[in-house]
Amino acid sequence: MKDFTKELSFKTSRSSGAGGQNVNKVETSVTVLWKVSDSEFFSDEQKYLISHKLKNRINVEGFLFLTVSESRTQLMNKTKAIGKILEIVDKALIIPKKRVATKPSKSQKQKRLDTKKKISEKKENRKYRY
Repeated sequence: MKDFTKELSFKTSRSSGAGGQNVNKVETSVTVLWKVSDSEFFSDEQKYLISHKLKNRINVEGFLFLTVSESRTQLMNKTKAIGKILEIVDKALIIPKKRVATKPSKSQKQKRLDTKKKISEKKENRKYRY
């Protein structure tokens, strides 16, 4: 996991929702912004991966943004936001393995046919006969 926290910028705002007078006075909600294309920590391929996988979170100017307002203090929200954005970017850099198509073996095919036959016979035996 690369630590690119030096490139992050922060905005604060008033949190919405419950909290009484504290909500109306204190700016506890933290929005973290990161310009993906200007990053010096990642290669061009990694930047492309990040911008492609996280395109829903990146705005028109190219900023990846995330807002956290879980805690009642600005400092806690800031640390949570940093942790979340590091985690999101780390997950975006994972390249999934290609799935290799396989065929079922003869024994697997035979086993499936045998169970189908058994179930069919069981249901056939349930029929009421005069």
